[in-house]
Amino acid sequence: MKKVLVIDDTKEILEVISESLESFGYEAIVAADGPEGIRIAQEAPADLIICDVNMPGLDGYAVLLALRQIEKTATIPFIFLTSVADKIHVRRGMELGADDYLTKPFTQKELKAAVLARMDKQDELQRQTDRRLDELRGSLTLALPHELRTPLNGIMGLASILIEDYATCPPDEILSTASDIQACAERLHHLIENFLVFSQIQMLTMENKSLASGDHPALLSRDAMPAIAVSVARRHKRLSDLDTRFELALFEVPGESLRKIVEETLDNAFKFSAPGAPVRLLTRTTLSGAAEIVVEDRGRGMTAEQVSRIGPHVQFERSQYEQQGAGLGLMIAKRMTELLGGEYEIRSVPGQGTVVSIRFPQSIDSSSTCQILAREQAARGGNLAP
Repeated sequence: MKKVLVIDDTKEILEVISESLESFGYEAIVAADGPEGIRIAQEAPADLIICDVNMPGLDGYAVLLALRQIEKTATIPFIFLTSVADKIHVRRGMELGADDYLTKPFTQKELKAAVLARMDKQDELQRQTDRRLDELRGSLTLALPHELRTPLNGIMGLASILIEDYATCPPDEILSTASDIQACAERLHHLIENFLVFSQIQMLTMENKSLASGDHPALLSRDAMPAIAVSVARRHKRLSDLDTRFELALFEVPGESLRKIVEETLDNAFKFSAPGAPVRLLTRTTLSGAAEIVVEDRGRGMTAEQVSRIGPHVQFERSQYEQQGAGLGLMIAKRMTELLGGEYEIRSVPGQGTVVSIRFPQSIDSSSTCQILAREQAARGGNLAP
């Protein structure tokens, strides 16, 4: 039986509401003032709280604010009881996090409708949470062990072949087997590295710290990007699908962080697009003065709901598609960008592809910019055209 906590300093109203709730099939718990209501809410959390606005001592606003700051009671649906004259103050309660309000005097029908609406909404939120937890459990149960075992099994199996047949294996077969072992080891190393990076990001987020520290030299897009792009494309054996354009842009972020952001974003683009489909990487300075990286693919794409749910260990449609990775790549790239003061925007259409825009503010002074431009011009024989 679901519980409803009613907080009101008027005994008659407490009796009327509690009797009505019990007739609706709920268990009613009553509190005669704000402090008692807060205490009861913490000791035996209810499924819904109905609270009067005007009470002596601790009013309804203070009760709501206190409960929203307590982890155990922060998400309990909250309905205000207010008189007609108080309706002008309802906005304040809604801004503090109230879910609804009832105007006194109210009918039993109005009370039932308000309670049912809040209960139904909470049930739907719980269903969505349970569904996402089930998906996460499935990803952790299926994806993570698979991703760890696959490269490890490759390393162990191929190494075993070398040990058993080293005396009779031709040199070219030994070289081929060793190359396959290295590829498996690199895949395992990448997975472990991503877990370590994600752990670092989680710690920084919990401590409310930035990823950047100290001063970093401006990285020219033409200097920093080509090697990263070629490395990722070669890893996927799709060098011919890579399409790049590097216009002048200055990235004032740690080089290793920028490398990781671009690498993971490109890796995702190759991973979820078919061989032969182009993957484009471009850099530029936007009209607003930001340094921008754009990664575009013509792959499976994602729905708006899937984009909103990007996170660790979350993989979409795994039952339909064979996937590599633990679902950390895009989350790492997005969070690193944000921790560096940048913006990570994903635009995607199912069946058409995905475009990721990564933007960082530029604060290089004019004299430094001119010096960099001069070096670029000299290196290109006086021509700055991209």
